[in-house]
Amino acid sequence: MAFDGITVAALAQEFKNKFTDGRLYKIAQTENDELTLTIKNGKAQYKLLISANASLPLTYITEESKPSPMTAPNFCMLLRKHINNGRIINITQPGLERILDFEIQHLDDLGDIRQKHLIVELMGKHSNIIFCNEKGMIIDSIKHVSAQMSSVREVLPGREYFIPDTMKKENPLGIPEENFTQELLSKPMPVGKAIYNSFTGISPVVAEEICYLAGIDSSVPASEMSGDLLAHLYRQFTYFMEQVTESKFSPAIYYDGNEPKEFSSLLLTHFSNYQVKSYDSISEVIRTYYSSRDLITRIRQKSSDLRRVVQTALERNRK
Repeated sequence: MAFDGITVAALAQEFKNKFTDGRLYKIAQTENDELTLTIKNGKAQYKLLISANASLPLTYITEESKPSPMTAPNFCMLLRKHINNGRIINITQPGLERILDFEIQHLDDLGDIRQKHLIVELMGKHSNIIFCNEKGMIIDSIKHVSAQMSSVREVLPGREYFIPDTMKKENPLGIPEENFTQELLSKPMPVGKAIYNSFTGISPVVAEEICYLAGIDSSVPASEMSGDLLAHLYRQFTYFMEQVTESKFSPAIYYDGNEPKEFSSLLLTHFSNYQVKSYDSISEVIRTYYSSRDLITRIRQKSSDLRRVVQTALERNRK
């Protein structure tokens, strides 16, 4: 399952409930592209893992403690200087983008109250952790992106922060029916693909679920559908997205036997042939899913290596 905007919306809601008014007790940079924040809120203490790894960007509440380097990297030192012991006053997600904005209040060197933004972008190879001031200027980032690396946006100290609109996708939350229909009809492709190519934060699995709820074959182009059928699809799309607007998340993992096949923050009814295990927390889902997948991958790798050794020995024996 793609780490889509709906999953990020579920994380934003969970983090908001647990971290608002909490203090950043400890900041560690455990990898070149990874932070671990320890947050104290009342009697509760949480560890938040934030990874901007290009192949697997993730963020979730964890219980593991990874060792930190003896000498903290420059980005980590900068964060400690500015926001260590800072108070998290808000966590937002712009639109349905795969972005989380942690608004942090702290005291500067003169004792005046200041606000900073720690922006987590979970967007594949473009993933980053960006530290900005209250005016939206970049102070620093865990990955520097120069003009030579990207013609769309530089991510460097002193540059203005903005979200690049490279995909030209619409926000699916509250979109009018006319715009919805127009977006689908403008794309000469199967309707399922048109849905996830037209709207921010929607993955192919979610697009398939919306078509399934509407009783529509996702491989049929929108141009071949009647006006009534498109209106019905829009209603199902709206009902599904209302769960996001109203924060009615249902985190779950879908298993084929013991192997986790998919995870989701909303119920996926078209996976009726899989076993469903529900969880209270989207962080728990992400943590369980990826650790299980990692374990299965490692077991398969070891069994493959073992088969190779046995096969080589058999061939030598035959010769």
